[in-house]
Amino acid sequence: MDSFGFEVAETARLVRREANRRFAALGTTGAQWRVLARLNLSDGARQVDLAEALDVEPITLCRMVDRLEETGLVERRKDADDRRAWRIHLTAQAAPVIEELERIGRDFNAELLDGIAEADRSVARRVLDQVRRNVERAARPLETVA
Repeated sequence: MDSFGFEVAETARLVRREANRRFAALGTTGAQWRVLARLNLSDGARQVDLAEALDVEPITLCRMVDRLEETGLVERRKDADDRRAWRIHLTAQAAPVIEELERIGRDFNAELLDGIAEADRSVARRVLDQVRRNVERAARPLETVA
């Protein structure tokens, strides 16, 4: 297929599959790793905000958090400002797991980019950044497209 979108999607699928295989060695999935990584940036995020940031349905995130909570890596705490809401926090037990997941991610990233010159990497980043901006622009409400 001569489609840029297909090439990007197929590459992302293969990268995701291999990342999941590697993360499984630590008993986590790629999706769970994304939750841990996001919490590592903003520990104590509200569950609904975390779902939005990860672009998953709240019920999907709820299941992921359930599994991470069962393994002792995260805990839910009531939101002090909204008794209906939960905030998700990393536990002390999560720190070494996140450190190892980051190491796996760095090693995998190095393998992905092996043999690709820094100049080509920069071009690829710029192209993908522009594609994301184009997608965001194209995703405006349908009534404004006409």
